Amino acid sequence: MKRWNTSKIRAAKGDHKIACLTAYDYALAKLADNAGIHLILVGDSLGMTTLGYPTTLPVTMTDMLHHTAAVVRGTTEALVVADMPFLSYQISIEEAIRNAGRFLQEAGADAVKIEGGAIRKECVRALTSNGIPVLGHIGLLPQSINNIGGFKVQGKTREAVELLLEDARQLTEAGVFGIVLECVPPDVAALVTASVPVPVIGIGSGSACDGQILVMNDLLGLSHNPPAKFVKQYASLAPRIEDAFCAYIKDVEIGDYPAPEHFYASTQLKSSSELN
Repeated sequence: MKRWNTSKIRAAKGDHKIACLTAYDYALAKLADNAGIHLILVGDSLGMTTLGYPTTLPVTMTDMLHHTAAVVRGTTEALVVADMPFLSYQISIEEAIRNAGRFLQEAGADAVKIEGGAIRKECVRALTSNGIPVLGHIGLLPQSINNIGGFKVQGKTREAVELLLEDARQLTEAGVFGIVLECVPPDVAALVTASVPVPVIGIGSGSACDGQILVMNDLLGLSHNPPAKFVKQYASLAPRIEDAFCAYIKDVEIGDYPAPEHFYASTQLKSSSELN
């Protein structure tokens, strides 16, 4: 059994903070899991971090299933949550169940994440009633950037705060085991966190949340773009990786690589007649 499951994540509220990261491949998922990360999200942010798209919108079920399965293969202890991509759950509840089920059945995910608050209540209820754990997501919704006008801080008016609180309550009643709260002011995040009995995982939402999640590429300094204000870079790997590539190119060009220590032992070649 995994150390982290949805019940343990839910029980962490008020007990200890939950450390979450995104991951998109076997190698980095394994490192995160070895380090003790509690929850790994295979985010549709892979559209930007891994596939080179400008937004998450072009990401498909095929993309997500492929990367989720790779992350699952690298994970033994962390809860693995698969992001449901754009139009994989919005068309109908039946299609949402079918697609969410594929993440558990084909890719081996432990749960799925869907964006949206009260509007997704019946969808969440249908998924959880059919044995599919759901992580909610409110606040800034990357799949709705064309509707909200880009990546903007949410919950800046009294009316918007009331909607966030209602969204959190509705999702909780529908059965989510936790809620991602993205890009809202810290005082608003504190209100939302206190309003529900399930963990609220913040991203760009201050320190009062029950846990935090970051995009792994941002944390490691692998992103090609300047990090968002809320990101803390724990490493700056991009220039170090580029330096390694440059050193390799130079060694190949001048003949320093491969050196004798990289050779297999020489052998005395024999003719076919001698072998017989």
